[in-house]
Amino acid sequence: MGDVAGRRMTVDIEGDFVVFLIGAGFNSKLHLARSFADLGGRRGMKHMLDYLVAHPEKGLLAYEIGIPTIVQYWRSFEQLEAFAKDKDDPHLDVWRRYWRRVGRSGRTGIWHETFLVKAGNYEAIYGNMPPRGLGKAGRLVPASDADSARSRLKALHA
Repeated sequence: MGDVAGRRMTVDIEGDFVVFLIGAGFNSKLHLARSFADLGGRRGMKHMLDYLVAHPEKGLLAYEIGIPTIVQYWRSFEQLEAFAKDKDDPHLDVWRRYWRRVGRSGRTGIWHETFLVKAGNYEAIYGNMPPRGLGKAGRLVPASDADSARSRLKALHA
């Protein structure tokens, strides 16, 4: 467990950013091992995330792994899209192998959602927690006792 941040913290992140949710569905309990292979095994999502951490210029700010959903924070949609399409990055190979393995079997499903977040159109609060989620992508700063969710959502006041 990381260092616990202050008692009441919020996140400061400069400019717009992207939240990308991606997950898998294991549609057959009989094929869990095959589903792991379908998703790329050791050369799947964790490999891609390690690659992105090693190449911060690609635009990944931070991520949280959960089962079956991974939350990613990106600097821009353009960088997320470039990573997905660049033949020199690991995504295309993993994606193509997934479709070759799964085909029409339906044993393993995938999904993703992309959210474009405008500066100030988010709210985050952390109490006695190490950085998590957006707190890993931005900078944790003390929140005053007078701060409210509404005041942190600056766009509502604009």
